Amino acid sequence: MIYSVNGVVDAIEPNLAVIDCGGVGYACRTTSNTLAMLKTGKKAKLYTFLSVREDAAELFGFYDFSELNCFKMLISVSGVGPKAALSILSGMTPQAFALCVAAGDSKLLTSAPGIGKKIAERIVLELKDKVAKQDVAAAVKNGAVPMLPAAEQSGKYAESLSALMVLGYSKAEAANALAGLESGLSSSDMIKAALKKLSKF
Repeated sequence: MIYSVNGVVDAIEPNLAVIDCGGVGYACRTTSNTLAMLKTGKKAKLYTFLSVREDAAELFGFYDFSELNCFKMLISVSGVGPKAALSILSGMTPQAFALCVAAGDSKLLTSAPGIGKKIAERIVLELKDKVAKQDVAAAVKNGAVPMLPAAEQSGKYAESLSALMVLGYSKAEAANALAGLESGLSSSDMIKAALKKLSKF
């Protein structure tokens, strides 16, 4: 598995960046957000995912881990391929995507080209369920995250914790950022407040 590519940006095309690493050009399919961070002739590092199928092998590259994590989450959804995942992540930041999933807002996902209502609803349904199954209790037991009231380990707290983890934060980082927030906040507001706290570090 190719973990990352680090070299000079040799070429930029729609949804594609070529990174020259020691004379070898790696063609990485990517999002418009990542392309906006690149400049031809300048050095860049992309975190990658290698997709191998019977008829093709494609390399996908992303400017940061949060976008890569969101990409992996999206292609794990039934009926969502790499092309659809890139379309969604080209239209919104990883933070916005996590908020959509946490808030159950499938409508916003349909703004991406090629993403219909049924697919958008399936993405929210499957990812919300998947991230909610994160073993928070085990992490608390092992001391990875602070002990919290049982009510806060489910519902809005669980959704917020999961959304932050989708963005690449550890359980400990996410839980510490959520600790002390007002219980009356919606999950979306909890995530926004937690991201503000995390950005300070």
